[in-house]
Amino acid sequence: MKYAVLDLETTGHGTEDQIIQVGLVIVNDELQITDKFSTFVKPRIAIPEFITNLTGIDHAMTKHSPEWDEVALKLLPFLEDAVLVAHNVGFDASFLDRALQESGYMPFLGRKLDTIELLRILYPSLTSYQLGMVTEQFGIAHDHHHRADSDAAATAEIFITCARKLRSLPLLTVQRLSSLIDESKDMQWFLAEQAARMEQHTVFEASDYDYYRQFALQAGEWSEEKAPRQEEGTDAEWLADTSFEQYLNDVKRRFQELFPGYEEREAQSRMFQEVHQSFEEGKHLLIEAGTGTGKSLGYLIPALYYSIRHHTKMVVSTHTINLQEQLRHRDLPLLAQVLPFPFKASILKGRGNYLCMRKFEHKLNARDYMAKGEDGITAASMVVWLSETETGDQEELNFSGRGAEFWSTVASDANSCLNRACPWFKRCYYHRAKHESNIADVCITNHSMLFTDVQADHRLLPAYNHLVIDEAHHVEEVAGKHLGTQVNYFTLISSLTRMQKDARSGILHTLRHKLRDDGDDHAEAWVETIDDCIPKLGELKEQWDKLFEFLFNDIASVQAEGDGTLVKRLSTGETSEHWQEAVAIEGNIHVELARMIKTLEKLIGDVKERSEEQSVQGVLTDLNGCLRDLSRLKDELRMMTKLEQEDFVFWLEGNSAYRHRSIQLYAAPIDVSRKLQQYFFDTKESIVLTSATLTVKKTFQYAEEQLGLAGYEEKGKLRAVQLPSPFQYREQALVIVPRDFPLLKGASYNDDYLNKLVRSLRDVASGTRGRMLVLFTSYRMLRSVYDPLKESLAEAGINVLGQGIDSSNRTKLTRRFLQQPESVLLGTSSFWEGVDIPGESLICLAIVRLPFQPPSHPVLEAKAELLQRRNQNPFMKLSIPGAVIKFKQGFGRLVRSSQDKGIVIIYDTRVIETFYGKHFLYSLPGPKIETMHADQMVPRMEEWLSDRIVAADSEARIVPAMEEE
Repeated sequence: MKYAVLDLETTGHGTEDQIIQVGLVIVNDELQITDKFSTFVKPRIAIPEFITNLTGIDHAMTKHSPEWDEVALKLLPFLEDAVLVAHNVGFDASFLDRALQESGYMPFLGRKLDTIELLRILYPSLTSYQLGMVTEQFGIAHDHHHRADSDAAATAEIFITCARKLRSLPLLTVQRLSSLIDESKDMQWFLAEQAARMEQHTVFEASDYDYYRQFALQAGEWSEEKAPRQEEGTDAEWLADTSFEQYLNDVKRRFQELFPGYEEREAQSRMFQEVHQSFEEGKHLLIEAGTGTGKSLGYLIPALYYSIRHHTKMVVSTHTINLQEQLRHRDLPLLAQVLPFPFKASILKGRGNYLCMRKFEHKLNARDYMAKGEDGITAASMVVWLSETETGDQEELNFSGRGAEFWSTVASDANSCLNRACPWFKRCYYHRAKHESNIADVCITNHSMLFTDVQADHRLLPAYNHLVIDEAHHVEEVAGKHLGTQVNYFTLISSLTRMQKDARSGILHTLRHKLRDDGDDHAEAWVETIDDCIPKLGELKEQWDKLFEFLFNDIASVQAEGDGTLVKRLSTGETSEHWQEAVAIEGNIHVELARMIKTLEKLIGDVKERSEEQSVQGVLTDLNGCLRDLSRLKDELRMMTKLEQEDFVFWLEGNSAYRHRSIQLYAAPIDVSRKLQQYFFDTKESIVLTSATLTVKKTFQYAEEQLGLAGYEEKGKLRAVQLPSPFQYREQALVIVPRDFPLLKGASYNDDYLNKLVRSLRDVASGTRGRMLVLFTSYRMLRSVYDPLKESLAEAGINVLGQGIDSSNRTKLTRRFLQQPESVLLGTSSFWEGVDIPGESLICLAIVRLPFQPPSHPVLEAKAELLQRRNQNPFMKLSIPGAVIKFKQGFGRLVRSSQDKGIVIIYDTRVIETFYGKHFLYSLPGPKIETMHADQMVPRMEEWLSDRIVAADSEARIVPAMEEE
């Protein structure tokens, strides 16, 4: 057996395009490279400029090369009796076949393997399957990206790496893989071949795995997980005689031993003391700690000391799962090295983040696939992942295609859990995470889980009285979302699809089949009940479609935002005819749902009493889960159509492009401050809230009012501390405001403004050779700038990347920006925070507009009305502070380390021309601020960054200084 690893460079993707370079590497069955072939090919058409820019191949390189007919003669012997392998084999194989047929040869008829599919199966946790990213992660030499010879060599190494990993997996896993892929696929043949090869060489399975129900698992039984300190009290007793200062000195000494260049940071040292003091005194703490403080360690080090010394549980909550993962993979392993005692930290996320092995096993055994080919690949990748994961957490998986849809059918959920009756209970990933959180000193969760726990009567998180809330500026928003309600078009559709996917599959059909084979005297009556219910699902779906069509008609007259978003606030006195029609249909749905739920709940009760078959019990549990979801939906929809709760705001959102399927109904409490007091500040001993952005004009007043902490300081229950910045912003950041830019109010802008903005961004980007992030507040303006800016920078070789244009994925866009230094990245919403681009990659940040929320958004509008009723100014109390917090987050994208130096350009002249502009500038951490005409900016920037100017191509260009070793 030999494998021909092929890569082609072409003039484009069209049917008229031609091959301009061939790269081929031959790999034998022992995974050794035995031969190579590569050549340029002389095309009969011109090579487009964009292909030359991408590959570096131009007319001069191919004009003396052989034509395709001659190349084909040399290539075909290599392909004889070979398996064709390529990275995205569909592209290379189709181009090869067309070229061969045009030259009078037969197309390639052998088997084909795609290394992307192999990587997806065998490396399910890779963050990217793009060739360059894979070679970088695997440490494979790949000097000339988008050159056929280099790409083919890199692909061959990837194929060899994949095949070696496949052969190192447990035989049970490899056997299972081949059974999951469609038999018509060449990938199934390859996996079966490798399984057969391994069967001949395997005598005993490796003992490194836990083998259970035909799966090879990395994780064993969670009940075997032990507490961190076997001899209870040992470390607590040691800490009882150790003051916090002695403990800190010990930790710092260990840091110095581990990192010889370690230096204390004033802000972090003070944070240690403030957090410790708040725990000891039983007070809440608001503490603003800017970038570079090291706030994760700033709260974890005192939190663990207090937790272990006082035998108490500590809970840490972050806004994003990303920060949870950062704590898991960076901060906690570091602390394990420097703390003078063993400790246990657990990560607990929402239940849907964990795999339910019972559901997964059933799905694989029944081959219950929605997308046959795609789901087989996803299932195979998860079988490999099971031999590697300790957590069963979906965050470890890189889903592509319909992978997320597959996950939704096998994710853990409370409604379908058999608990101790489940054969997988002792190996359940969710119950493992809960068990670990119960025995851990510190449980790390997220804001969503905090409020889900509140709604679940505190049954999810371990009991706690001490809490650290990181990224605390998001708490009020998350509270509103979780203490409110949301219903969208797919809320009902997903439940109905689970119950009846098509004429033969779904929970009801599975139950019908099992009951018919059960042989019980009541089986016929049960089957008849199911047969009566199945048509009603279709009728419900029809009613649901009608409901959402009327809801879309109700919102369609609203003026759409730039990205097509439609938003309409709902209130009892101002409902349209369309809304009233929708309410009437909701009444029908409510009655029909109640009737069907009651019928099926009675069926479940009857079957449970008479059948002990485990597989039947599992299906009944899944059906009961669906009915609970439907019952909750029925009640939530009734509440949202009644519009009767005065302390809630109700609204509709949709999109003009996706019509009724895009509709979402929202209900949210107008003011969550009292709820936060009730569930947290009045009941917990000590809560630490920290963020880089909690103050406005150097005060915590806004944060205290939004979070329900107003008055707690006077009662002696709260401390508020703003830590000094560890960075020298006066030397590291220059803020420029071009004072001759037009003053814009509202969302409108004209062509003159747009042209001036594009010209200025072009001049600045040319001066900095890219390395620039531009923050917008609307997609409409971003898209208006994208094309003219891209065109004007193309000649200078500077690339422009646009959020929602080149990709909607923030991580992918940021990665591309880092890979292509001479780039300008245009971002909105999610790019204002959570994006970390340190060092040389970013030296200029442009803020186009101050980030005010649209005052017409229903939640903001309702809050403004509440403030007006209290005789307060909504603009000063709500709009400005909210915009300042987001503005500070945006500013924080620039300086990420003590070596960074750069410029922030604020194109919104309201910061210098309005009475409230000072709120924004005074809230910044002390950068140098200058105003000037737009045409003076580039010379001033060059002067500011003069220590970074180097000669390149006889022109001066700006680059960041090298970081000190």
